[in-house]
Amino acid sequence: MSDAFEKRKKAQEWALKVVEGVNNDPRPFVKCKESRPITDIKDLLNSSGELFADNIMYLQKWNPKGEYEPITYREGLADVNGLGTSLFAKGLKGKRVAVIGPNCYQWCSTYLAVTAGGGCIVPLDKELSPEELKNQIIRSEASAVVFDRKYSDIFIDMKESGDTGLEVLVSFDEGSEEKGVLAWKSLVNEGKELVDKGERAFLDAEVDNEAMSILIFTSGTTGKPKGVMLSQKNVCAELMIAPTIFTLEEEDRYLSFLPLHHTYECTCCFLMAIYKGSSVAFCQGLKYITKNLKETRPTMMLGVPALYEKLYRTIWKNVRKQGKEKLLRKVISVNRITKKIGIDLGDRFFGEIRGIFGGRMKTLICGGAKIDPEILDGLRDFGFNALQGYGLTEAAPMGAFNPQDAPNSRSVGVPFPGQEIKTINNNEEGIGEICIRGENLMMGYFKDPEETAKVIDSDGWFHTGDLGYVDNDGYAYLTGRAKNVIITKNGKNVYPEELEYQLGLVPFVAESFVFEDDNAAGNDTVIVASVKVDEEEIRELAGDGCSDDDIKKLIWEEVDKINEKSPAYRQIRKVLLRKKDFIHNTSSKLIRFAKENKVEE
Repeated sequence: MSDAFEKRKKAQEWALKVVEGVNNDPRPFVKCKESRPITDIKDLLNSSGELFADNIMYLQKWNPKGEYEPITYREGLADVNGLGTSLFAKGLKGKRVAVIGPNCYQWCSTYLAVTAGGGCIVPLDKELSPEELKNQIIRSEASAVVFDRKYSDIFIDMKESGDTGLEVLVSFDEGSEEKGVLAWKSLVNEGKELVDKGERAFLDAEVDNEAMSILIFTSGTTGKPKGVMLSQKNVCAELMIAPTIFTLEEEDRYLSFLPLHHTYECTCCFLMAIYKGSSVAFCQGLKYITKNLKETRPTMMLGVPALYEKLYRTIWKNVRKQGKEKLLRKVISVNRITKKIGIDLGDRFFGEIRGIFGGRMKTLICGGAKIDPEILDGLRDFGFNALQGYGLTEAAPMGAFNPQDAPNSRSVGVPFPGQEIKTINNNEEGIGEICIRGENLMMGYFKDPEETAKVIDSDGWFHTGDLGYVDNDGYAYLTGRAKNVIITKNGKNVYPEELEYQLGLVPFVAESFVFEDDNAAGNDTVIVASVKVDEEEIRELAGDGCSDDDIKKLIWEEVDKINEKSPAYRQIRKVLLRKKDFIHNTSSKLIRFAKENKVEE
């Protein structure tokens, strides 16, 4: 028997074992036991192309001012096979190919063509500077890059410099023969012609599901970005185990809003939709989100706390302006009772609110940071299945998720079938470092075995660096990052994220940053809260003519309320009024070591 046959057989046995594990999971909330075995992304694509051939795979606006146009699974598969065949013809078989640009059909088809052909895709962050992009092209040893037109000059200059290994440049849009830039559409058509003539190198290419197929550089908030190596086995494990504690069907439609270069959006939206035969509509950007929701009428969406908090507060602000707050709160209270006996008043009373989300929205998934549980509960009151999860790039990305039939808004959820979660080195409060284990865990950090050994132990547990606890029912809770903990001079632990979370519940606080005053004299640790306010909320509360002192007084009133409920060592002792935006990384996470974030400006 050939080595390829043995690998294929081993992969098939593995996939069947994963599905068997799902079917044998005894937990009552693991209800959606309809997973089909898939060995790799080529298997995913081909099987979905056959099962769901006439289903809509994507909705895309080819003209920004035009209408959304559908692309079926049959068309999507043909385009991927065409693009993959052309990439092989250009000498890129088995090589690393980078991709960068907005969420779109070209991005997704590139990802699929590279991985389904046994190559390695390198998703690049579109917020990076030219210097950072060049660094990642060099570090990843990419031979080609496929990009949106706005990056053309950057990659043309990069290739011409001779400093990188770039051989092929491909534009999502028009090409340029003079500058050596190929057009994505032309490659797709050329490849289809080759396939029609009998070329099968790409179609018959074997995929090793244990090899590095996805290389993602973490954005991080400290130091040099690490290259996370993911295999197709990591990703396919996620796809088989995740849609088991929440419902996802062929008729569902995602609105793809978060950047696809993050595993959160890539795995949980784009690839998950393909696995289940559902569709993905590409959002044109934050400023168009309300319009796109109405145009595409999705049933699913992934977001971060800031998005849902803004939408939720806007809803209530409009309700108050209409003088309907008391009525709406009364309806919500009554509906909570009537729903228990099968009577939902939502269709009659919440139609306008549901219309904001397109009118068909069922599930709102939140990840990336901690969210106010009252917002999740409030969104559920309006009839949305608002669920919070937890993950990291190194976990491809899912580590825990809330079951739709047993959600806990204060928790980040439970592990999926076949996954494990625990805490170690617990302190006197029962808080320790969260560790996860499962088939989804990365292969390691690219060319960095020392850093890999620091986070993955000999028993296969990934040490996340996040702090929290797990309750008796298996639900996990986060309290902060280990590296961010402030250890007071009396040896007590203060978790700045918890204080920032409490400050974030204040309507006029746009963002806060809690840290230790390194210059404070004396024997006590001084906890500082730097606060940036929401100008609109402040004006509504205190009027247009309020001074900085007036704003600080309002902040101190809220800080005092927080301090009243906190032990002395955890109390905020100093407040800074921040005028400028805090400095964040490209994942919108605050950079805590940046000195500029610790000054009042």
